[in-house]
Amino acid sequence: MPEQRAMILVVDDEGSSRRLLTALLQNDGYEVLATSSAQEALERLPDRRPDLILTDGMMPQISGFELAARLKADSRYAHLPIIVVTALDDRETRLRALEAGVDDFLGKPIDRAELRVRVRNILRLKDYGDRIQRNNEILETTVRQRTAQLHDSYLHTIDVLLRAAEKKDEETGAHIQRIAYYCKEMAQQLGMGKDFVDLIFVASPMHDVGKIGIPDQILLKPGPLDVAEWAVMRTHTTIGANIIGQHNISPELQMGWEIALGHHERWDGSGYPFGKKGNEIPLPARMMALADVYDALRSKRPYKEPFNHERAMDIIVKGDGRVKPEHFDPDILAVFPRAASSFAECYAALTDCNVPMDG
Repeated sequence: MPEQRAMILVVDDEGSSRRLLTALLQNDGYEVLATSSAQEALERLPDRRPDLILTDGMMPQISGFELAARLKADSRYAHLPIIVVTALDDRETRLRALEAGVDDFLGKPIDRAELRVRVRNILRLKDYGDRIQRNNEILETTVRQRTAQLHDSYLHTIDVLLRAAEKKDEETGAHIQRIAYYCKEMAQQLGMGKDFVDLIFVASPMHDVGKIGIPDQILLKPGPLDVAEWAVMRTHTTIGANIIGQHNISPELQMGWEIALGHHERWDGSGYPFGKKGNEIPLPARMMALADVYDALRSKRPYKEPFNHERAMDIIVKGDGRVKPEHFDPDILAVFPRAASSFAECYAALTDCNVPMDG
């Protein structure tokens, strides 16, 4: 008696053979569903899913071999074991059965002992496979849950970093939220995939987290910085990268590290902290370079009044002596005009008095 009552579908157009197989299998404790044709079996499968199909190989209209081939090609039944019962024992018949995807053979006339052993072994293998599948599903669910927990943890870490940065500089709150939307819009205009778009939306606000480490008398100085102060201010890139840390498991933090370290590098190599040029600069940092300049041009600073959208666009595209087109990745600069209207809308909507943020 098997450990569990498995259900076997018997498909045979010969009544006597079908009744014999049914009786033998029932005698061994199995539940049996019998059909007289492959077509009938196909029609009944959606309602009654067996653990094993035992089918005659040679039947009119749809043979057992064709039945096996159809089922193995259907994702719903691809793993359903099939034993072909056939009086033919030649090489061609066996090759035909293997090509159809059958799991085992049973010769005619039926040998009761052989039937018992082959059915038992096939069902045992199916049970092992089912257990592995269940374990894999449990594992996948656990991994998904753990991944979601880690993702939430990373987002919380990012939120803590950004809150700390906001406390350091009152202007940071609206700025970092606008930056996220600028980068998201540019990523979409560049044709980046959804994963990248979502990632840069979360990672880009970390670009200035290193300003936490800049002394207040420099960070909040109501006027231009002198040479020594400017040298200290530039260290916010490496400070930010050190705070975030390199080689993060989190893709958000890893991209945040790239942006924090490289968002003041320039395409022509005239930026800092390392003077990298061209594709040596990670793409997210190159995107941030343009977004950051746009927002700085639009914003009021102790040393300058804000520019309107048209003037900011003109400076980025044509240059003004301090800002030059060659500072920016040409591909990013090319999509900027298409993204510019969204930049303007974003700047108008997100101010320090109105900073809702929902990606």
